Amino acid sequence: MPLETQVQQFKENFNRVETEIHKHIVGQDEVIEGVLLCLFANGHVLLEGVPGLGKTQLIHTLSEALSLSFNRIQFTPDMMPSDITGTMLLVEDTQGRKQFEFQPGPIFAQIVLADEINRATPRTQSALLEAMQERTVSVARTSHKLKEPFCVLATQNPIEMDGTYRLPEAQLDRFLFKLQIVFPNEDELCEILRRTTSDTEPSIDKISNAEMIQSMRELVRRVLIAEHVERYIIRLIRATHPDTPNSPEMTRQYVELGASVRGLQAITLTAKIKALLDGRYNVAFEDLQSVALPALRHRIILNFEGEGEGIQTDDIIKNALNGL
Repeated sequence: MPLETQVQQFKENFNRVETEIHKHIVGQDEVIEGVLLCLFANGHVLLEGVPGLGKTQLIHTLSEALSLSFNRIQFTPDMMPSDITGTMLLVEDTQGRKQFEFQPGPIFAQIVLADEINRATPRTQSALLEAMQERTVSVARTSHKLKEPFCVLATQNPIEMDGTYRLPEAQLDRFLFKLQIVFPNEDELCEILRRTTSDTEPSIDKISNAEMIQSMRELVRRVLIAEHVERYIIRLIRATHPDTPNSPEMTRQYVELGASVRGLQAITLTAKIKALLDGRYNVAFEDLQSVALPALRHRIILNFEGEGEGIQTDDIIKNALNGL
């Protein structure tokens, strides 16, 4: 198939999935696009927002449109790691013989909604780490492979809410994007009211499947990126590190730890998808700039002074972009 045709099909499939999600979700265009960017870049998503903004509905609709298996895990303070990964149970066969058998947990799905992930303790949160990084789950010295495509979409409440725990930095770094869901405006609230209180509910068409998603991911990896564009991404990452020579004054004053190498990879992969959506087979500076905030905002750790001054990591990233 010609390259131009593959790029066009990628764009059409992406837009069709967006359209299906919008049948159930009003507004939130940037969030929906961000979730799909992560899915087709083979990454995971962290969604932050107060309860009741449609995060669960968005993820469930996504799994329907893509014909992928779906499980929802409601995180609570008393949840144990085995409640996520599964456990070994003693079972009896038809001959009366007893043996241990692995019972898979809810992590064994292709789209996993980790709802209110920061309501569980760090020990339970870390049960996702192996699954997110290695696509495997290890129980009783046996490693179980997860079915591809596999994507964790975790929701969290703002950290200042009661009964929440901060996510460990190592786990935050495993999320490709952190997306912030804002409260709908007046027109969007009106449309939500009409959709959710009427007697009709739109049906979701199945647009894609696992094989198509895998082929789309392969196309993303083949998108070209010039060396001077690569250097631009590297300079951006280095500008978030306070100990880097010539880093911005704002970074040196307010940042404890800058963005990781995974941030470099996140920007590159999602920028390649942005290029494909624009009908191009090469990455432009505008593609990088459009994904920098969600790719880096959760990978930068502010110091005590930054926290005290109310500085946001988005401010650090914007300042770094302005200085390039």
